[in-house]
Amino acid sequence: MKIHKLLVDKIVVTLISIFTETIYADKAIERVFKDNRKWGSRDRRFFAESVYDCVRFRRRYWSLAGMNDQDYLDPKAINDHSIFRLWLAYFKDKTGQTPEWAHQSAVQAINLSKTLPLAVEHSFPDWIVETFKQYYPNDFEKILKSLNDTAPIFLRVNEIKSNLDQVIKALKEEDVSVEPVRQVPNALRLSEKKNVFSTQAFHKGFFEVQDGGSQMISLLMDVRPGMRVVDACAGAGGKSLHLASLMKNKGKIISLDINDRRLKELRGRATRNGVDIIEQKVIDSQKVIKRFENSFDRVLLDVPCTGAGVIRRNPDAKWKLKKDDLQNLMQTQREILGSYSQMMKKDGKLVYATCSLFPEENELQVKHFLAENPNWKLDNEFHVRPDTTPFDGFYAACLVRT
Repeated sequence: MKIHKLLVDKIVVTLISIFTETIYADKAIERVFKDNRKWGSRDRRFFAESVYDCVRFRRRYWSLAGMNDQDYLDPKAINDHSIFRLWLAYFKDKTGQTPEWAHQSAVQAINLSKTLPLAVEHSFPDWIVETFKQYYPNDFEKILKSLNDTAPIFLRVNEIKSNLDQVIKALKEEDVSVEPVRQVPNALRLSEKKNVFSTQAFHKGFFEVQDGGSQMISLLMDVRPGMRVVDACAGAGGKSLHLASLMKNKGKIISLDINDRRLKELRGRATRNGVDIIEQKVIDSQKVIKRFENSFDRVLLDVPCTGAGVIRRNPDAKWKLKKDDLQNLMQTQREILGSYSQMMKKDGKLVYATCSLFPEENELQVKHFLAENPNWKLDNEFHVRPDTTPFDGFYAACLVRT
């Protein structure tokens, strides 16, 4: 397998930017593809796979390359030389080969047979491994393995414009094979990796790309046509669009977020989906929340979290996340739940949700809220784990105000 040095140089530069800047892997890859439109499919695939695998197994390949494991997160140790050695260890591990132009000292330093500590072998920071070990003593290693898998792609059928059979047929005509998902109605799983965003079915608004576990959260809302619903941490509005589909585009959905750019993205998506019941509103002060007190039949709080359940989709998140971030996010979640819950009418339903696997962000937050608010009760809750389902990791609790 002939590997061109210029392509590897581009991989190294991209990895350095991911490891030292705030840019995430998917955006970094997208940027490189935009700048190198003449690349063939083989080079694009090799580049993307190399970047993702080196990000995902950063700590493991750093160690196998013969470098000091204590330095793998040290910005001062991140340079062309060290990241090339990391890639070289990855490439040799994957293919059993090394490029003929690679310096022999770097090749000889690689030791693929060395025994690695568990956190290094699975390539996670120590604190994340310890946290999983604390809460999942029998299953933590299975969880770590699952979070290093490549995530399958799931679609959600938009019932406003289409149905399950129609989407399967339309995609088949465009050479995209999908299969229904037993656990989630109106969900489909891609049989093989394809760019579904370029299909006519997508441009017509027949479906959205959305993990099956994420779809389960909107289903827990138990919405009906004509309801007033708020998606209070809407982001780009994937769940707002799902709720609109479940409500048959009848009623009112207010999508709130502190980020206007994300809400603008939702506007375009809503148009493609044929949805006109969503109103976007930026949370620029607490007055916005105050104004909506006792206003909604349903409230969705998909709160900011560590994202520990979706690491396989965002492998660089595990290196950017710090233990202090967990504590700060827990405080934010507590404040959102306490404040935003006031928007719900009596006897309405509130769903608190995260894409985390850490109990501190999930059931322990709900338990704390219920202890502080005796006029609320837990109606239902579920956990979705990537080691026991094909989905990402999620938690959701349905609370009722009495």
